[in-house]
Amino acid sequence: VANTGFLSLCAHGRVTGLAVEAGAGVSHVTPVWQGQTLRTGTHRLGVAGELLSGHLLQLLLASPNKPCALQALRKATLTQLKQQCCYVSLDYEKDLQERASHHPAVFQMPDGHWITLSKERFCCPEPLFQPNLLHHSCPGIHQLAWQSLQTAPDHARRDMLGNIVLSGGSSMFPGFPERMCLGLNLLSQGTGVQIEVLASPERGTAAWVGGSMAASLTSFQHAWMTKGEYEEHGAEYMHMIF
Repeated sequence: VANTGFLSLCAHGRVTGLAVEAGAGVSHVTPVWQGQTLRTGTHRLGVAGELLSGHLLQLLLASPNKPCALQALRKATLTQLKQQCCYVSLDYEKDLQERASHHPAVFQMPDGHWITLSKERFCCPEPLFQPNLLHHSCPGIHQLAWQSLQTAPDHARRDMLGNIVLSGGSSMFPGFPERMCLGLNLLSQGTGVQIEVLASPERGTAAWVGGSMAASLTSFQHAWMTKGEYEEHGAEYMHMIF
């Protein structure tokens, strides 16, 4: 059993840093110092991929597209539509007001219908940075990352600032790394710190990759629980040995 934030850092060859995870069911910000997660700086955001898919559907139902074609959208098709057509705006308010910024995209559904996305393309992932758009009262993911950095000990913060790692499928939106970087640098104004983020092209599966790497280490082998131990002691035994 391992923290997914730590595993995401492992996938990037790091044991110290800040993992910013935007997944399917939930998003997390996790500070890690020399392999140990700092719980006081760990934050959770209820906005993630599944919620954004539902948000996209509502946006499309309010658009000029034919509602009958949209009502039959399957979850897998909606996810594909989101992944292929949506992106994160670097200036949401400006893009929302200027129609010239609404670059349309078309998508063919399995039944042959074509639907057109306009502002829905960048409105869909915006709640990651403005959760209030979905009536969530918590700060955006960039603000949570900044808050997490402020809770880190002084001696650890510098290393974390240089190792901010993005992971999870919902971090794969085009523009997501740039928006994170922009938001963090706006929050750090006056500190003299220039923040960059690490965004691997394979970051969608970073936690799984990191898990595979960690499990293959010789130092990890003592942490296995055998099938026989599980059958003898049950699931509670896991809490005794980990």
